[in-house]
Amino acid sequence: MHRVVFCKSFAFRWFVDVEPQNDSVLLKIQKNRKETQTVQLGLDQDLDKTQALIREAYSSIH
Repeated sequence: MHRVVFCKSFAFRWFVDVEPQNDSVLLKIQKNRKETQTVQLGLDQDLDKTQALIREAYSSIH
């Protein structure tokens, strides 16, 4: 399995780390250097709340 990390710039400011699991996807969302939130998404789970967290993390990093 592959892991994908999304960054805002080349200065290693990642905001989402996506890691596939057997029947879900594990997301680590980082808003700043000290605050990381882990979300496990199932196949039938609603994505609206998670999308809002990702948008907030993207806009909060510099």
